[in-house]
Amino acid sequence: MSFIEVKNVTKTFNGVEILKNLNMTIDERRVLGILGRSGSGKSVLINMFRGMKDYRPDSGQIFYTIAICPSCLRVEPPSAAGKLCTCGCDCEFELRKIDFWNCDRKVFAAIKRRISIMLQRSFALYEDDTVIDNVLKSITGHDEEESTYMAIDLIEMAQMAHRITHIARDLSGGEKQRVVLARQIAKEPMIFLADEPTGTLDPKTAELLHQALLDGVKNKGTTMIITSHWPEVMRKLSDYVIWLEKGEIFLEGDPEEVVKEFMAQVPLPEKKDIYKPGGPIIQMEGVKKHYYSIDRGVVKAVDGIDLTVDNGEIFGIVGLSGAGKTTLSRILYGLTDPSGGKIEVKLGENWIDMTQKGPNGRGRVIPYLGILHQEYSLYPHRNVLGNLTEAISLELPAEFAKMKAVYVLKAVGFDEVYANNLLTKYPDELSGGERHRVALAQVLIKEPNIVILDEPTGTMDPITRVQVTDSIRRARDELSQTFLIISHDMDFVLDVCDRAALMRGGKILKIGDPVDIVEDLTPKEKEKMLTEE
Repeated sequence: MSFIEVKNVTKTFNGVEILKNLNMTIDERRVLGILGRSGSGKSVLINMFRGMKDYRPDSGQIFYTIAICPSCLRVEPPSAAGKLCTCGCDCEFELRKIDFWNCDRKVFAAIKRRISIMLQRSFALYEDDTVIDNVLKSITGHDEEESTYMAIDLIEMAQMAHRITHIARDLSGGEKQRVVLARQIAKEPMIFLADEPTGTLDPKTAELLHQALLDGVKNKGTTMIITSHWPEVMRKLSDYVIWLEKGEIFLEGDPEEVVKEFMAQVPLPEKKDIYKPGGPIIQMEGVKKHYYSIDRGVVKAVDGIDLTVDNGEIFGIVGLSGAGKTTLSRILYGLTDPSGGKIEVKLGENWIDMTQKGPNGRGRVIPYLGILHQEYSLYPHRNVLGNLTEAISLELPAEFAKMKAVYVLKAVGFDEVYANNLLTKYPDELSGGERHRVALAQVLIKEPNIVILDEPTGTMDPITRVQVTDSIRRARDELSQTFLIISHDMDFVLDVCDRAALMRGGKILKIGDPVDIVEDLTPKEKEKMLTEE
């Protein structure tokens, strides 16, 4: 049965059409996959379905055909029409076709309450609460005992039972993402929206999240709309796929056929030159970071790391979610103090002790380091040009600042015309993938000696990923920059890195050629990598 109808929808931001006269129909109990490059309009459409502020269509309509209780305004999918309301008000659900963005305010709110959404790179949890308490807070309409059993089932489905009493802030990014999924399913939605749900996850964790979406959403008959630029997500989860290109449907149909056409557009990266080391620039010996918790005891996030990175090297650190990769990068940058060990960075002819605080210690090195966090953020009240210049204390003459900003935006995958148009936009006017690339540009524009990138390709489509691969190599060659890249994207690591290290359980198990590191991956990780190739 038809559930959602998009009719002639157009959406414009700052005079630029993001969605252009879009038309589509989504049936109940089906999974629609929306494939496309970053900036194609995927996230805008998802937010529009959810009724998010500022995403009202400029023209056109979105219709929801729903079953609604005339007494309490409880909303269900259209197949519930004629059944008794579950709220106990002895009324039958009536079938209605609702013009979502132009309906009564109470009906609009009632529909919104029945839609769950997972946003990309968003870990919306109660940081000081346990995993189970986070899930319990999303459950309504059940008694305490029933809610508890329901929460436990959802946590097990998300394969987070081993963390059930852990505090949310202590979880890795992948673990947080799985708890977010359990919370959203706990709301028992009639529609589940997922915007790039696995973009920043390692292959094994992405596989767990895919399975949880299958078990908790698709196999239960919940209507789902999922956006992604990753082919495997479309193949595994979608019944029907549309390919968005610059706000228009370029192709639609069977997932396998659409994915095949989409991947045919992906170029090969430039041939990787043989790397010639320039002598050590980063040295770590016995680096540790141990946390102490009453509930968990000693948590060895980083456990005795020995690592040397050479000047001008592109060095990759790979591993599953929770392996300690991000903690290690934060220690190197000075954001997290180690529990023990030695960390030195070479500045000129001097080795600087990064465990020593103040202007005579790591304060001397920080201006020459750049870092892109996995949970990056841009300054919301500054436009893109401001984020790339004044906001990071890069003081340049106006015309030169604009030229440099356009140059670095081109380096992260934007063409020149689009880059110029981006300069006056604000972060909330960009797609998730566009914000990600601007954040990367914000790091690169200061031309730091050492660049630390935590999951730099997580929300990037395959075409942009190739462009970023080439730009990192050029930056190394032209500016003699050193890159430390944390990634679960094996294709990216193979394409861009000179050497790589495999991390598990806070330890580095092996350092060597990226091809050799990939050979040491688990069978599930290898399978994931091959299917994405």
